[in-house]
Order: sequence, then C-alpha cells, then structure tokens
Amino acid sequence: MFKLAERIKQLPPYLFKEIDQKKKEIAAKGVDIIDLGIGDPDLPTPPNIIEAMVQAVREPANHHYPSYSGMEDFKIAIAKWYETRFSVKLDPASEVIALIGAKEGIANFSLAFLNPGDCALIPAPAYPVYNSGTHFAGGRPYVLPLYKENNFLPDLASIPNEIAHTATILWLNYPNNPTAAVADRHFFEDVVTFAHTYHIIVCNDLTYSEIAFDGYKPMSLLEIKGAKDIGIEFHSLSKTFNMTGWRIGFAVGNSDAINGLGAIKSNIDSGIFQAIQVAGVEALRAVEESSPAIRKIYTRRRDIMVSGLRDTGFTVSPSKATFYLWVPVPDPYTSVDFTTRLLEEAGVVVTPGNGFGDPGEGYIRLALTKDESRLIEAIERIKNIGI
Repeated sequence: MFKLAERIKQLPPYLFKEIDQKKKEIAAKGVDIIDLGIGDPDLPTPPNIIEAMVQAVREPANHHYPSYSGMEDFKIAIAKWYETRFSVKLDPASEVIALIGAKEGIANFSLAFLNPGDCALIPAPAYPVYNSGTHFAGGRPYVLPLYKENNFLPDLASIPNEIAHTATILWLNYPNNPTAAVADRHFFEDVVTFAHTYHIIVCNDLTYSEIAFDGYKPMSLLEIKGAKDIGIEFHSLSKTFNMTGWRIGFAVGNSDAINGLGAIKSNIDSGIFQAIQVAGVEALRAVEESSPAIRKIYTRRRDIMVSGLRDTGFTVSPSKATFYLWVPVPDPYTSVDFTTRLLEEAGVVVTPGNGFGDPGEGYIRLALTKDESRLIEAIERIKNIGI
C-alpha cells in the first residue's frame, strides 16, 4: 500500500466526486436521474466558436507547443474585451495570462505566493479550489463566513487585526458560486482599501460575469481605482460560452501577480492547444452575438424554478446572476439529509451547501443546467415527495 502525502490527507474528498458516486449507485437501480448538482451547461458551444476551432485544427502551425503564457492574439482579444466590457485597460504582454480553465489558475496561484504557514483569507461557502489550492501550497486558511444577514459578503471589519496583518491572499468570487450573491462598487472599494492597508493580494473569481439577469451587469474588481495595484482576476470561457470541456480561461491584473502565476505554470504545464485559443479569440470577438440568447434561456429557467419551488413550500429569491439557486432546506433536515432524500426518493440531484464549507449548512445549491421540461419534472417530483 502506497502512503499518501500529508497534503492529500488534509483534504476533504472532492465534493463533486462524492456526488458522482452516489448518482451511479442510484442510476444502477434504474432511476431516471435529473442532475441539478454540477454547474456544467447543457447548452452547446455556439457554432461560430466550433467552426473557428475546426479551421484552426487543420493548421499545421497550431500542432506545436504553444506559448506558456498564451497566444498573442488571444491575449490581445482578452484585453480588448476587458476594455469594452469593463472599461479596464490591460497590457496583453504583462497583465494577461491564458489558463487551462480558471480552476487550474486558481489552484496554482497559491503555489506562487504562499509560503508554508502563510495565511489566506477564504470565504465559505465557496468554490472548493480556493481552499485546496491553499492547502497544496502549505498555507493556512482563515475562513470568512458568508451569511444571508450580510448579503453573503465577507465582513472585512470582523477580521482580527493580527490575522489581517499576516494574511497574504484574499479570495473573492462575485457573482458568487454557490450563493448566487452579487457585490456592488461600495464593497469592492472597501476591499481595495483593505488590501492596500494590509498589503494583501486580492484574487477575484469573475467566472460568472456574463450570466446575469434583468439588466444587471456585474462589475470587475479592476474597475476600482487602485485595484490593479493589489488585484488579479480570474475568468473562464466555460460558463459564458458553454465551453466547460474545452478547458480555456485567463487571468488579468497586477503584472507581478501574473508573472508569479506564469512562473508556476511554465514549470508545470505546456500551455493551451493553440486551436482552442483561436476559438477563444472568436468567442470573445462575438460575445454579444451569443451571450444574450444564453442569458435569456437561463432567465426562463430561473423563473420556472423559483416559481415552482415557492409553490412547493420553499423560501427562495430570484438570483441576479450565475445559473445557481441557493435554497434553504426545510426543517428539520441538514443539507446532506435533504440532498440524500431528494436523490433517493425523487431522483433529483442537488448539491449540499455544507459541501462548500461549514457556513453553507442549511442550504442546497441547484444548477439551472437542464432544459425547461426537465426542470418542470424535477419540481413535480419534489412536490410528490413533499417537504
């Protein structure tokens, strides 16, 4: 028997791996499962992006090792999109780096800037990789609980002075997974002031910026004056363009932060297949050709689920962004107990809130990643078992 490294032993089992195993067990019994657990869009990648990829695959020049930091054309396209979308100017050469999906960059960032024992400020509930990346780097997580009473925003004023002075990184994610919360300009201004005061690197995961509803337009941390001095932002083409399997994303912001991340990546991976980056250029060029239709679909799905869940007895508010709903579980259930009941009795998969950290206890997350007919069926199944 091989002995695992201590860094592996310290990690909880990856949330979605456990859910996959439970799904397999139920499906093996012949149950028709409706999976609202994982944020993997069911919609196809837009055809213009696919065609760009097809053409690029045929080009022999794209069959070689790519640039570690990303193709120049892709980085220029990222900078142009950021300026158009957020009015943020970026130097493609020093303030942009291509990633093999945002998850990879988020996990590797801690390796570049955390020494063993260094403190990282990590919200909870949150995407699990902020925490696991910290552990892999030998860092020490300090949890910032996100509560409904504070609109699921971290209370920076509650951080003890001795923790703030020793912290190296602050992780943020707005629009937020899993809570679907959003942050306003005032919050980001407070974050920038806090980071300057304590010399902390702010890492904002902006993966869901283009999945927003009712005219709401999420902002970038980098829009705030002084943010680029202390901040880096992660983004992905996965959710915006239904490209989860393509594995392409990027990070932008402070040049020192970008350079540090690049130093890790150049020693670990060999970059993104250039044909995929060519497709990424096309995606960003034509973002407003595909995004409105995608947002419209998710808006309808959100409305169907919110209305149906309310009719069933849940208390749930319409989300302003992301394709998630963060739903309180009924008494007397725990998050895991209710998730298990939905799977075993209704064949509906959701994600238990405590899987994103202890402060997520008492909630489940539903992903709007099935078509309307399946969402309606899921509601009917939940109604039939009662809550």
